[in-house]
This record gives sequence, C-alpha cells and structure tokens, in this order.
Amino acid sequence: MSMEIELKLALDARHTARLRRHPLLAGARPRRRMLHSVYHDTPDFALLRRAIALRLRRMGMHWVQTLKAEAPPVGALSRRPEWEIPVAGGAPDLAALPPEALELLQGIDLTRLAPVFVTEFRRTTWALGDEDGVELALDEGEIRAGGACQPISEIELELRAGSADALFDLSMALLESLPLRLEPRSKAERGYFLCEAAAPAPVNARRPDLRAGHAATEAWAELVRCGLAQAVANVPGFLERGEDIEYLHQLRVALRRLRAAVGLIRALGGATPAWAAALQTSLRDLNPARDWDVFLHETLPEVQAVLADAPLGEALQEGIRRQAADARRAAQAGVASAAFTRLVLEIGRDLTTPRADGPTARAWSRGVLDKRWKRLRALCPDGPAALTPEARHRLRIAAKKLRYAADALEGLYGKHARPFLKRLADLQESLGRANDARIATHLLEDLRRRNLDLAYDAGRVAGIVTARASQRDADVDAVWRRMLDAPPFWR
Repeated sequence: MSMEIELKLALDARHTARLRRHPLLAGARPRRRMLHSVYHDTPDFALLRRAIALRLRRMGMHWVQTLKAEAPPVGALSRRPEWEIPVAGGAPDLAALPPEALELLQGIDLTRLAPVFVTEFRRTTWALGDEDGVELALDEGEIRAGGACQPISEIELELRAGSADALFDLSMALLESLPLRLEPRSKAERGYFLCEAAAPAPVNARRPDLRAGHAATEAWAELVRCGLAQAVANVPGFLERGEDIEYLHQLRVALRRLRAAVGLIRALGGATPAWAAALQTSLRDLNPARDWDVFLHETLPEVQAVLADAPLGEALQEGIRRQAADARRAAQAGVASAAFTRLVLEIGRDLTTPRADGPTARAWSRGVLDKRWKRLRALCPDGPAALTPEARHRLRIAAKKLRYAADALEGLYGKHARPFLKRLADLQESLGRANDARIATHLLEDLRRRNLDLAYDAGRVAGIVTARASQRDADVDAVWRRMLDAPPFWR
C-alpha cells in the first residue's frame, strides 16, 4: 500500500499552453502518455457507498489495477491509501490484492462488478526537484458515462517524498501567473455524478473529532480542518449550481467557522493567522449575494402571502431577481478567483505547521466559553426588546460568536451540551430574523434609488417587513429568558 499525497487544482483549457511555458518547468523534461481508465462497481454501487474506487487503467500495452480508499480532502490537499497492481487484460483481478485491501471489500458481491464510467485523457508530467521532489501532472481529456461526457482540465501536484510544504510552495508560485481554482473532487467522484449514481449536494459541517485529553492546539487545528473541508467541498456546487442557495449558505457557514477559529487561537495566546485578513475579505464579498438570497427566497414569499389579494407588481419582483442574480455572479467570480484559491492554500499550509503545546482542550474551552457567555449577558441587561437597533445588532454578533465557539467545542462535552446549544440556536435565529428585516429595508431603499417607478411597491414591502419585525419583539424577549435559564454545559 502507498499513501498518495497530492494537491489538485483546475486549470481552464485555454491556459494550458501558459503552464507549459512556465519558468518553473524550464529544464524539466515533459513525459506524455494517454491514459484510458475504466471504473468498476456493482449495479447497486456498493463500492461507491463505501467510498472506494476500483479502476483498470491501460498504460500503453499494459493494464494496472488500482483500488483507492477515498478520504475527504483538507482544503486542496488529499491523502488516501491506494493499491496499484499490474494485471493481465482489462478485467478486475481481485485475487491479486493484498489482505488489507480485500478487507475493505468484505460483504460485497464482487461477481457483479461491471464498468460504470470511463476516463480518457492525456497526462503530461514534469519531475521537479530531485528524486524526493514533486511531480506535476497536467491532465487533459474527458470523463464518459453512457452518452454523457465532462471535460477534464486540471493539474495534480504529487508528493514523492518529503514535506507537503513543497506542494503548497509550488502551487502558490504557479498561482502568481495562472488562473488556478479549487477542484476537490476526484475523477471518480465526478464520474459517479455523471452516471447519476450519486447526486451533488451541499455539504454540511462535519463534527470535529475532539477529545478531553487533546491539547488545545491540537483541538484548534481540528476545528480549522473541519471548517476548511466544508468550505472547499461546497465550492464546485456554488460555481456550477449557484441557483441552489444552500451551497452559498454552507460555504459562508464554513468561512464563519474559520473566522471563529481566528478568535479562538487568540485565546490560546497565539498570533493571528496570516490568512485572517483574506478570510475576512472573502466573507465580506459573499455577504451581498446571501442578503439578496434571503430577501428573494425567504422575506419576499412571506410578504407576498400577506399581499395575496393585492400582489406586487412584476417590475419590483424582476428587479429583485436581477439584483440577486448579479450579486450571485459577483460572488461566484470571487470564489473562482486566484485570491480565494490562495486563501485556501494558505490555510492548508498553516495546518502543516506544528504548534507548541499549551493547556488542555477542556481548560481552554472553559475559558473561551465563559468569556463569551459573560459578554453576551452584559450586552442585554433588560431584554432585547429594550435595546436600540445598534445594540441589538451587537447582541446578535455576540450570540453568533458564542454559538460558533460552543458548536465547535461541543464534542468535548457530549450530550450535556445539547439543551444549551438548542436555546442558543433559537436566540441567534430570533435575532437573525430582526437583522434580516433591517437588511431588507436597506435593499429596498437601494432599489428605490435605482428606479423611482418601484417606489410604491417597495414601500409596501418595507412597511410589512417593519411591522412583522415589531410584532416579533415580544418573541425575542421570551427566547432570551429561556436562554438565561439554560445552565452552561462547560461549567
């Protein structure tokens, strides 16, 4: 068995000639070969369900059988065990696999294996550095399943030996002059999507693997890994299926979790990560798209239900849809940009840096959560309804910071954390609805300024939004009182 450590990035086919002329490849002799691969699975896709890929690849006159146990990438970097064995002919020869690989296949009816999709591409490779360096591969071709096909145009940087820092250094250098973007999906994953054995879907946060005996620095790195994995996993869906607003929502959740981690490292006495400013910029650039999504898909339907007998004019609705589409395209351009790719690479490289041991994760978590809980309570001595809009906004931010920290650290405390977290989530949601109303009125005012013909319908919507927000004030106070009755789970 070998452990494949690689970093993969997409490169638009229009720019592959620029890669071949890149100064970093000067002096390295390219090696070219056509690779024809057939992926096998059972009719009910038993291998897919176990996150296993079985591939037969023709290389010249020879066939190589590869079994890969897929593992979720951390940012753009992936590590996964694989077994490669030469075989005679283009049919699977499972008897040639070692026992540890066969163990992964136990319980699967291997007599039913059959081809499910094909990849065919030209691979150009350059060996960089000495024999312990990095191999850069440019893959150009397609994935085929039935009558469907999808292009392949990507680079893979594979570590032959040494530190993964070499992969990040090289990718950063290439990014200076090439429009590289994130591509966390393997060819196998895309092939399964193409043959409709699996459907793309937004990716929710994975629960961090935290244990009481962990050092705080170890726990912090796990929080960052989980946030980064969730962010990167939602990038392809947001770029390709951005009309599904959940991709943007989950991407922003992941980035906000990473921002929460920035605050948490300060509580350990650590320096602010070098990538913190770029992370804040990316979050800020995504905010308009999310604001318009919420307005279009949540606020507007509620208003239309109230105005059922006197519906809004089509001009206002079309203006809202157009603004939402423009904001989404701008957000997609940001996520596809070199700046966003660089941010992910910088976070990934930071995770490879060892940190000094400090307090235990439990001791650290108690200090962090206590401080944020006291801050939240101090901001609201008489209930949210008595606060000014600005003060309520500060309360919402404090509740959000406490929730992200508490959610992240829940694994240290188990089921005892759930009642507190449920009430905290209710508080954040209640305060968030009031914030949505505030944002909605700003968006409507912007529409009015752009087109005075929309002023009447925009005013109707603003009036309903404001009235509904006022009616919810009592609800916010009730949620706050329940929050105060919840015993902090970390004490």
